[in-house]
Amino acid sequence: QVQLVESGGGLVQPGGSLRLSCAASGSIFSIYAMGWYRQAPGKQRELVATITNSGSTNYADSLKGRFTISRDNAKNTVYLQMNSLKPEDTAVYYCNGDIQIWTLRRYDYWGQGTQVTVSS
Repeated sequence: QVQLVESGGGLVQPGGSLRLSCAASGSIFSIYAMGWYRQAPGKQRELVATITNSGSTNYADSLKGRFTISRDNAKNTVYLQMNSLKPEDTAVYYCNGDIQIWTLRRYDYWGQGTQVTVSS
């Protein structure tokens, strides 16, 4: 069993910042790429950013410069720093991990999501 638990969501005013965290725990042998996705009401889930275990990052083009993904491999945790937030950033943010468990098989895991609301 592997769990991904997100935290750090909430209500923020336009122009504000939030930092999301996602901690992976359980029968983990190794973690490969981790990432953040989001889903706004009535829309499909979309990529926000991903980061490999060596630190290579990939961002949705529309979010480059405002969002920063990072990870702490020792803590099995990935972060998303979100700056200059806009109302259109309002969504449920999901953590994702490509994780190898103790049986050495790899699976795609998702967190339960954390709500981010940008509103005045």
